[in-house]
Amino acid sequence: MKTINVPDMHCNKCVERITKALNQESLKFEVSLEQKTVSIDGCDHCVATAMETLEDIGFTPSVKE
Repeated sequence: MKTINVPDMHCNKCVERITKALNQESLKFEVSLEQKTVSIDGCDHCVATAMETLEDIGFTPSVKE
């Protein structure tokens, strides 16, 4: 799993928006509000899709190294 930091995820409404958007991309993922992260289960293409999707809905994601 690759972890994406989403520092501007602040509440359950953010989690709902992220979940809805990533579900539309048919990705396997877990969202953690406490850690402010999204973990992607998949290839580099899946991670890139998730990053682009998060940016499209107004977040500033970065891949956690």
